[in-house]
Amino acid sequence: MRLLTLAAALAFALPAHAAELGDDGLHKPDWLRDTFKDLREDLSEANAEGKRLLVTFEQRGCIYCTKMHEEIYPDPEIDALIRNHYFVVQMNLFGDTEVTDFDGTVMTEKEAAQRWGVMFTPTLMFLPEEVPDGKTAAEAAVATMPGAFGKGTTAALLTWVRDHGYESGEHFQKFVAERMNASN
Repeated sequence: MRLLTLAAALAFALPAHAAELGDDGLHKPDWLRDTFKDLREDLSEANAEGKRLLVTFEQRGCIYCTKMHEEIYPDPEIDALIRNHYFVVQMNLFGDTEVTDFDGTVMTEKEAAQRWGVMFTPTLMFLPEEVPDGKTAAEAAVATMPGAFGKGTTAALLTWVRDHGYESGEHFQKFVAERMNASN
């Protein structure tokens, strides 16, 4: 009886929608895309689906990545925003998988992180629908957000990028503040 009670308690303690971990130790939600990590091809495929390319950097054992995958991404509003509007490619901050940047440079994931100035996980890098010739992902990104954030900030970021808020000159921080004030 005690074993059954313990098993039930553990089942309820685990997050209901936590993404499974892959062999690389990274979370693998079903909305992630398994690609060859050629950003030119990924952008083309995202555009063909009417979605925005989003590159996410994570690492094995990242407590902030776990928080995002267990508490934030499963939120129905956030899950719907990701599924409906984003083509998500995951990179391992210390990974050795080959990546091809928009300018044709081939490197490992960890070299890409270094080249693009990614120093923290998770980091979300949002790309425009078109990248000018010769630009790197970091140069082309319309927004790069390092860190784990709450549901409100994450939903606001996904909405702001989806709606091209960066083109209007409206600062993201003001967009978040207006959303928070409107919901109170």
